[in-house]
Order: sequence, then C-alpha cells, then structure tokens
Amino acid sequence: MLDKKDNKKTLQKPDEKAILIGVFLKNSESSGQAYLDELEFLAQTAGAITVKVFTQRLEQPDSKFFVGKGKIEEIKEYIENRGDIDMAIFDDDLSGKQTSLLEELLGVKIIDRSTLILDIFAKRAQKSEAKVQVELAQLQYLLPRLRGLWTHLERQRGGIGMRGPGEQEIETDRRIVKYKIKKLKEDLIQIEQQDKTQRKRRDELIRVALVGYTNVGKSTLMNLLTKSEVFTEDKLFATLDTIVRKMVIGNMPFLMSDTVGFIRKLPHHLIESFKSTLSEVRESDILLHVIDVSHAQFEDQINTVNVTLRELDAMDKTIIHVFNKIDLFRKYLLMICWMKRLKMNLWRNL
Repeated sequence: MLDKKDNKKTLQKPDEKAILIGVFLKNSESSGQAYLDELEFLAQTAGAITVKVFTQRLEQPDSKFFVGKGKIEEIKEYIENRGDIDMAIFDDDLSGKQTSLLEELLGVKIIDRSTLILDIFAKRAQKSEAKVQVELAQLQYLLPRLRGLWTHLERQRGGIGMRGPGEQEIETDRRIVKYKIKKLKEDLIQIEQQDKTQRKRRDELIRVALVGYTNVGKSTLMNLLTKSEVFTEDKLFATLDTIVRKMVIGNMPFLMSDTVGFIRKLPHHLIESFKSTLSEVRESDILLHVIDVSHAQFEDQINTVNVTLRELDAMDKTIIHVFNKIDLFRKYLLMICWMKRLKMNLWRNL
C-alpha cells in the first residue's frame, strides 16, 4: 500500500552530491548546454552539490538507459570510484522502467528534471493552495510511471506491497493515487471558488501581473514598486505563492501581483495544477513581462514565457516588456567589446 508520506519524492539530506546527465541532440548543442547549466542551478536550488556533468551526442535518447551503453558504464565506474555520490540527475523525463533500471545499475537515487522541479516546488510552497497544487502535480506525474517504478518504490520507500510484488498491490496503489488525485482536484475547485469571491471585491481596481522566466528579478521589482518585502533570493522559483499588493501612481490605484516564474521544459501537469494560482495572470488587465536582458539565452526565455502564456490563454492581454538587470548587460557588452578589440590586436601582431 502506498504510504501517505511517500507520495512526494524529495531530496532528504542537505548538501547531497549529484552528477548531472544530459543528451545533446543533433544541431542542438548550444541549447543543450544552456539546459544543463539551468539543471545545475535547479540542483543547487534543491540543495544538491554538482560534482560532475556527463554529456553525450545522440540522435535521440536511448530507450533503456537514456544514454548509450558505453556512457552508462563510464558513469557507473565514476560513481563506484568516487563512493560518495548520492544521486544522478537527468535533464529529461524518464519512464518508470528507465528509473528502476538506472537505479539498479548505478546504485544511487535517480532524479529526472520534472522530479527535481517538483521537489523545489514542494519545498517552496507556503500557502495551502500551492501545497495542494504541488501534491496534485506529483501524483499526476507518478501515476503513469507506477508500474515501472513498483519494485523501485517498494525498495526505497518501504510502504508499498505488504505481501510482496504482484499485480494486486500495483492496482491497489493505482486506485489510491487516483482517489487522492480526485480529492485534491475537488479541494482545488473549492479553493478557487473562495479566491473568486475575494477577487470580486477587487474588480473595480486595475490589475497588473508580473510574469517572466524564473529568477529574472520579478520579486525585486515588486518590492521596488510597491515598497513591500516580498522574499527574494538568487535561486530558481524563490516565489511560488501568488502575492498581491496595492499601489498608487499619481491618483491611480491598482493591484500588482507577483506570480511563479516559468522555465523551459516545465512539466505540463505542473502548469495544469497551477492554473488556479496563475488565474491572476489570466484575469489581469496588464502583464509586465520582466526580462533578464543580461542572460545569454534571454531570447529563448522570452519565447518560453510566451509559449506558457498561450497555454494559459493570456496572450491577448496588454503586455509591456521590462528589460531588467541592464547594469549587468552593460558589463557584458563592455567585455565583448574588450574581447573583440583584443582579438583584433592579436591579428595585427601576427
């Protein structure tokens, strides 16, 4: 049977040592490296220390081990020689079967990108609504992987199947997960109705929502504009719960909301679960799209935000682009100019 405390796969120990594993598909090496850099930042946010990164160029990820047989043997040898690796984090979603096989082969905890993001959300959730949404997303992610993960769950979590492996226990766990999903969805509907009642009281005010990629500085801007003290940190998903503050410019009062940041490869079920929280985005009159212009991949980040806004049916809003961290951008430009000048001087001296 599935233990109530075991429906969340979270990082238990502080400062766990991790290796990162990614695949570079054909003609996507630059974006693949950006994904891995982001994965390392995610791991750091979750409380893991990255000790090594493994990459491989493939036409497509291997259906069994995600990477090729030679690469997985190299990873296994590295883990055995180090002796202190706690987990292997993969930069894409894994099936339950892949997770089980990899854990058995490598002998460490296996985490994929979606599981890592869900873990961070579980740690950051403060309000009851966000906690329900995270649990719902975790269970929706677990359900289709339950069969492949069954022996893995039995060994790791100790609460599944009191009578040993068997179809009956798997079906029992599946029914429990489905029941929990149904109950959480009902709870979310009730919370959303309460939120609608609260929002009706604010309908006479203009509503502005801050949107953008995670860690672009939305909360810092919120604090500056509203003179509030929203929590800020140089980590991904520092703000998870939607925060609303009233502010006045001239004689015009309006409400400003700070929403959860978006990210590439954001699990679809997570977007679905958080649609009630992101209703602030859909129901706002104006969206301030905050952009970290100093980031090397800021154009890709803009595209990611636009794709997510389309999923939320919010692209018809008035959208104002706010280019943030311009001071770092100037430093970046100066560095590029200096490097180009240095390169030209080297050519002249040859």
